Amino acid sequence: MPQIKFYLAFLLLIIGSASSFAQSQTYLSLYKEQLPYFQELITGGQYREPPLNYEGSPYFLDRKFGEGSLSINRITYTEVPLLYDVNVDVLVTFHPIYNQKILIKPEKIEEFQLKDGSVFRKLPGNDSYGLDKNGFYQVLNDGEIKVLIKRTKYIDPTKSIGKFTHAFLERDDYFYWFDDEFVLIRKKKQAIKSLGLSKKEVKKHLNGRSIYFSVDKEKYIYELAALRESQAEPFNGFVE
Repeated sequence: MPQIKFYLAFLLLIIGSASSFAQSQTYLSLYKEQLPYFQELITGGQYREPPLNYEGSPYFLDRKFGEGSLSINRITYTEVPLLYDVNVDVLVTFHPIYNQKILIKPEKIEEFQLKDGSVFRKLPGNDSYGLDKNGFYQVLNDGEIKVLIKRTKYIDPTKSIGKFTHAFLERDDYFYWFDDEFVLIRKKKQAIKSLGLSKKEVKKHLNGRSIYFSVDKEKYIYELAALRESQAEPFNGFVE
């Protein structure tokens, strides 16, 4: 997958810089072939800031832009300033000309990586899940059996009297994914059964490692997927 610096492509197609054009002649045909309407592709509209009387933020990580990467049409753009609003499940970038936050059209995004290295991917097929929204899931394990987290924040009215009327509260849901099928993991028993594992082999695998579902759900679910993938017999699907 080609990797292209975001602002170089952005400036070439929006500003039309002659010097950049001369230095990047080999990439220009690729831009025009893959992204003929780059401005329309990126600009899903101006991003609407959360109200000032809402406590916290709707973002994954923090409020500050960080350099990440963005994959669109099998092209990866690097050094992209990104914010991920998990409340409405949208990716935000910074317009260098108009000095404003703008939305990246979610239907165009295949994958993105944030400044801390977290990878999020659009995975269709989970329509029955009420928080699917634009379908971006953090990928913890990218093996045959994928371990996914749906990062979300919901808005809740505050109970105390003060300047804040509402607050952003976090909620994370965990999934196994295999062959386009999602399994939402709520309980330890469900995590074990869905992968066709036994309590005995799970206990042996985790022996002495202090990994518990009630304490660190993310690590526990990850380890079970790693255990199943380490076994010789092929995985043919989830057990109901």
